[in-house]
Amino acid sequence: SSLLSVIDRKILSLVVDPVRAELNLNDVEIGLLQGLAFGLVYAIGGVVLGALADRYNRRNLVIFGVVVWSVATAAAGLAQSFGQMFAARVIVGFGEAALAPAAVSLIADLFPADRRGRPMGLYMTGQAIANGVAISMTGVVLAAAAANRFASIGLPASVSPWRTTFILCGASGALLVVLLMTCREAPRGGERLAPSLFAQGRETFQHLIDRRRFFAPLYLGFAACFMAAYGSAAWTPTMLGRVFDLGPADLAKTLGPLTVAFAVLGPLIGTAVIDPMVRRFGDAGRLLLVAGVVLLAVPSGLAVLAPNGTISALLVASSSAVYPFVGLGVVTALQAAWPARMRGLGVALTGLFNTIIG
Repeated sequence: SSLLSVIDRKILSLVVDPVRAELNLNDVEIGLLQGLAFGLVYAIGGVVLGALADRYNRRNLVIFGVVVWSVATAAAGLAQSFGQMFAARVIVGFGEAALAPAAVSLIADLFPADRRGRPMGLYMTGQAIANGVAISMTGVVLAAAAANRFASIGLPASVSPWRTTFILCGASGALLVVLLMTCREAPRGGERLAPSLFAQGRETFQHLIDRRRFFAPLYLGFAACFMAAYGSAAWTPTMLGRVFDLGPADLAKTLGPLTVAFAVLGPLIGTAVIDPMVRRFGDAGRLLLVAGVVLLAVPSGLAVLAPNGTISALLVASSSAVYPFVGLGVVTALQAAWPARMRGLGVALTGLFNTIIG
């Protein structure tokens, strides 16, 4: 589910210029579609859905999110104007907001605090490799659509390749729903629930205030890190196309595999070192490790100055190892810091701060 959610979120950044030309948009409008349209509802909706994840069936909440974002992704492929595309992106953001709070809460109930690094690493790996998978898959689908290879399923050559990509990615959500139906809800940590959603929100806010010296730098530091991550993800494919003349097929062969390789490397290293650091040094060791690792993303910012497209793609892809590592460290710290009955909302706050700032 994390893999598909990022793919559906990522598609637009890979087809910026075709969408821009067909819908007669400018770069500011494209920026709004990638940022505000998705992010505003993702941030606010995540807080609401995070609170629901603390009280209701989390598996069903994820299924609801998958259905919503998949339908909206397919609808984006039918958009005829900026307004219609904006609306579709808003709904994608709302659907995807259900995933992280529910998934992270489930993982926390399935594993003890000093053993959560590996399962969270798998979850983060799914999100991290999705960028590379989306790049490669989009390049292949665009080429196949241009060759009219989807006519047999009702998508003739008259349908723009970028539209075909949105429609097919949205339709793939049906398979994920079937798979999720085979999962079961895990028992919660045994803590009492507040008598109402409002009371639960009040308790969560009080816990946030009581531990503000821990939570404030953690949330804000994570958001600052993902300001760079979101900006890079939104515009890197377009930069590689405009500066180094790399089209979707070129990105599928270079940036896609490189991103997947680095994205696997980051969580793999993270799962090997974070849990031992926690067992030996506690939360302080984990957070110091994350603070040092985030500096390894700096070289990716020099990609636009690279002498050629291959080196630029390599620098861009290198950050795909860093951000999942940082996310793994921060989220496992939050799992330990929030009581079980508050984890959904506590994790949703990362979406709020990361999205508004990023």
